[in-house]
Amino acid sequence: MKVAVLGSLAVALLVAAVAVVLPNGQEAWGQQAGSDRVAISGPGLIALAETVGQRYQQVTVIDPKREVLSVYHVDLTSGAIVLRSVRNIHWDLQMSDYNGQKPLPREIQALLEQR
Repeated sequence: MKVAVLGSLAVALLVAAVAVVLPNGQEAWGQQAGSDRVAISGPGLIALAETVGQRYQQVTVIDPKREVLSVYHVDLTSGAIVLRSVRNIHWDLQMSDYNGQKPLPREIQALLEQR
């Protein structure tokens, strides 16, 4: 029970922090009843949180304007927050395929252009 309360508190604090970034009148989505997932979005940031196993909650923060993705782990026992990864995804989003399986997008495009 203590773990659930600490995890919920950590997510609530993170959601509140991101909500402060959202201008008044902008749309935000919150936790659904019976779900361990939280998502909020607005013109500034997108935050997604989900409990992973029983050790931590993973919080993903996306900055669409800067095209940056950050991943945090919140320890459900201590409440400690650890930055796990940050990545600029601009060039990732420019790729047409990666680790794909045939038919690749360019192969499908070539077939369709033959018609």
